[in-house]
Amino acid sequence: MKQTTRLVEAITKGIQEKKGQDIVVADLTGIDGTIANYFVICQGNSPTQVEAITESIGEVVRTEADEKPMGVVGLGLSQWVAMDYGDVLVHIFVPDAREFYDLENLWEDAQLTHIPNLD
Repeated sequence: MKQTTRLVEAITKGIQEKKGQDIVVADLTGIDGTIANYFVICQGNSPTQVEAITESIGEVVRTEADEKPMGVVGLGLSQWVAMDYGDVLVHIFVPDAREFYDLENLWEDAQLTHIPNLD
């Protein structure tokens, strides 16, 4: 679990370095049948910022947690990019897509941690 905590911290740092907003960490460990133990959800103001956040997460996680994503889906349109780190799934949205999919409320039994915006 310690490695997972370090991974979540590195992901959060990568998001913050590109001014990603409204970061939520959803702890799914107490819920049966989930595809990951944690979701990290955030948003960028534009597809360009979503791509920059995605790249930043990849770099920070590689250097600080020595991990690479198993998959990255959604680049190109960059309305919603998902990064798969096994135990941790990262979701980077533009605001409209985030509101539409409303992942935070989809897992209502999850323990949610809201990370304050830096600016």
